[in-house]
Formats: sequence, structure tokens, C-alpha cells
Amino acid sequence: MVAKVTIAPNGPDFSELVQGYWRLADWGMTPQERLTFLKQHIDLGITTVDHADIYGNYECEQLFGEALALDKSVRDDIQIVTKCDINLCSDKFPQRKVNHYDTSSHHIYESVNNSLARLNIDEIDVLLIHRPDALMDADEVAEAFTELHKVGKVKHFGVSNFTPRQFDLLQSRLSKPLVTNQVEINPLNFEVIHDGTLDQMQLLRTSPMAWSTLAGGEIFNGTSPQALRVRTELESIRQELGAKSIDQVIYAWVRRLPSNPLAIVGSGKIDRVKAAVDSLGLELTREQWYRVWVASKGHGVA
Repeated sequence: MVAKVTIAPNGPDFSELVQGYWRLADWGMTPQERLTFLKQHIDLGITTVDHADIYGNYECEQLFGEALALDKSVRDDIQIVTKCDINLCSDKFPQRKVNHYDTSSHHIYESVNNSLARLNIDEIDVLLIHRPDALMDADEVAEAFTELHKVGKVKHFGVSNFTPRQFDLLQSRLSKPLVTNQVEINPLNFEVIHDGTLDQMQLLRTSPMAWSTLAGGEIFNGTSPQALRVRTELESIRQELGAKSIDQVIYAWVRRLPSNPLAIVGSGKIDRVKAAVDSLGLELTREQWYRVWVASKGHGVA
């Protein structure tokens, strides 16, 4: 069973694994099938779900909201994370000429209202700024966050893909602590381990959220020397641990980090979700963890 963890001082309680819904539009589920899947992973203890306004060309939140509408009581059992600030060129926004970021208060308000309507909810548990915006005015973002919390539309706030300095800048304008930084962590891409991002999370006793933990399938299907080395090493460790699959080893590798990342599971297949849950019983030794590090880097630590 997946445990609940408090992800930051005075922050919310999340499940230690998070169900990602960024590919929901590709799963081909009916509203009832979506609701069934949601209830299945809730029964496993995965109660935190991850969204963004742009996922599925602005459709995934709507699809999720349709499922929630079938049984509104489920809302009380889950914590909903969503994101804003990426503006995509899309058939829904034909006037846009280039993808860009927008952290203006107007856009944040508009995005939150749209997400609430699409998700069929009254309040977002955690709102994240999706990507760092070169034009971000920290005072303006803080003002929007404060107002959204005051009127009861958002409980908590965080960021995604922020550097430590960008995190500090926004936090300096807020009286309410940011509760997470959602960043990419997987055996092919783990720069956040070395650039101070995860050090900052540990310093603040704040759990990061880990996206693309399976590297978008590259670890399983990639033909690069790095992917081949990592896949071979993960398979060796899988055998040593008695794990069913290397994806379980990957989840254990991510969770071994002392900042206590919450891994996001992206599959819409409940068997794959159950496998992720089973990985919680695995623990890598330091040497096993570093064997994956060495395989990825292609050189030793010294």
C-alpha cells in the first residue's frame, strides 16, 4: 500500500507515488473507464494526480473532469496538482505565432479558472508554474498566488523545472512556502542531482516531484551507448533484487535520493501502476545506485 507523506513544512499530504495524466487523451478510455482506473489507483493508495492545462492539447483536464462528474465523492479522496504558464500554438489558439511562457497575473487567473472548470472542481490542491519564464515578475506572480489562495481557488503553490535561484526568487516574495519543485529525474537525465536543485529541496525539507522517471521509454528502447549501458546495468540489479522488471528498479533508484522525490507514474495500464507500487518494497544499496550512475555517465566517480 502506498503511504502518505507531508511534502513540505505546513504543506499538503501526498501519496508517495503520483499518478500522471499527461497522456490521458491517448488512452482511448470512456468516461466510465477513466473513473474505474482512477478508483483502482486510489485503492492502491495513489491518491495524488498530476495534470497541466496544456496536456493533450488542453484536453486531459476535461477528460479527467468528465470522469469525476460521474462520482463527485471521489474528489474527497484525491489531491489534484495542475500547472500553468505554457502557451502552446494550437488549433484552440490560432492567433498564437510561437510557443511561449506567460506568468502574468491575468494569465494565471485565466488558467486557474479554466482548469477548475475543466476538472469539474472548486479548488486546486497545488498549482505549479510549469516552466521558468524569462519575463516573470516575481511580485506579480506572488500577488496572483495570494489572491487565488484568499478566494479559495488554490490551496498550495509550487514550481516545475525551476533552478534553485529561480525558486528562491519567487519564494522571497511569498509568505506561504512553495511546496515542491517538479523536475525530471531518471537514469538518463539527472542533472538536478548535481546542480543544487535537489540539495535545495533537502535543505528545505521539501519533496520534489519527479517527472519522466522512465525517460519516456528511452531506457527500454533506446539504442544510444548510454541507454544500452544503463539498460544492461538495470537488468543486472533487477536480477539481484528479484524485481519483476527494470522499471521497478528505476523507481527504487529515484526514491533512493535523500530529498525523497515523489515519482510520477505515467501509465494508464493498472498492471503497470501496480508494478510501480510493488517497487516500494525494493531498496538499492549505495553501490547499486552508483552502478547506475556510472553506467549513465560512462565513467567512474573518481
